[in-house]
Amino acid sequence: MIKLIATDMDGTLLNAAHEISEENIKAIKAAQAQGITVVIATGRAFYEANAPVEPTGLKVPYICLNGAEVRDESFDIMHTSSLNHEMIEQITHVLDREDIYYQVYTNLGIYTEDPQRDLDIYIDIAEHAGQKADVEKIHRHIQHRIDQGTLKVVDNYDQISERPGEIVMKILAFDSDIGKIDRVSAELAKHTNLAISSSARGNIEITNAYAQKGIALEEIANQLGINMEDVMAIGDNMNDVSMLEKAGYPVAMENAMPEVKEYAKYVTDNNQNSGVGKAINKMLEEQSK
Repeated sequence: MIKLIATDMDGTLLNAAHEISEENIKAIKAAQAQGITVVIATGRAFYEANAPVEPTGLKVPYICLNGAEVRDESFDIMHTSSLNHEMIEQITHVLDREDIYYQVYTNLGIYTEDPQRDLDIYIDIAEHAGQKADVEKIHRHIQHRIDQGTLKVVDNYDQISERPGEIVMKILAFDSDIGKIDRVSAELAKHTNLAISSSARGNIEITNAYAQKGIALEEIANQLGINMEDVMAIGDNMNDVSMLEKAGYPVAMENAMPEVKEYAKYVTDNNQNSGVGKAINKMLEEQSK
């Protein structure tokens, strides 16, 4: 019997407008009403993960930055896994050598050395998804993040290490050359102290080896006294695989990568059609029989 549900955000719980549909909200509340814990598991930092959840009134724990940070329903930090100086040097040596752009995620914000590169990346992602990129809208979104302070512009990432109390949680790298991305991913994966995954075409998400959604989800299940056979996990991309592998009821979105669907017991509808809500309702119906 399912007692714990973990759902990814982008491409899964969120639609193209980065909103949670009413069907998804109702399904999550229906599960919670039956005593099922629902966790959001995302590559996003907490301050960006909570933004689309807050208007819904949902109270959920968060697995953020692919497991580098875990928060309870009250937003209190329960666990962190950071990248130390040695790990950061391992990563940046390879990325700089290959001229791959990257952002640095810390416990206090997301850092970029070049907002124009961020704009180019969003345009490239949209175009390769067969969409016409709304450059002005993307530019406003980036500027809004800068104005809010969640995206911080620095001349050099070395400045981050000078800030007391700030720790690096994740490095997110981008390049339109998929061959280069694959080659660099394979090279970084040789470092056993790092976890290498991806949340979209052309990116690499790099965290501490212990910062994985599956590991964080298993820790939450252990704290709640729940067997992993009684856990449902829903996702669409490679950074979701670690939790789909561990969950007894792995679900992939219809829009998931083919490789991700191979790990699923069930493929639900896409994120535009409230696939998360449909999967939860299907599970609840099965359990009521």
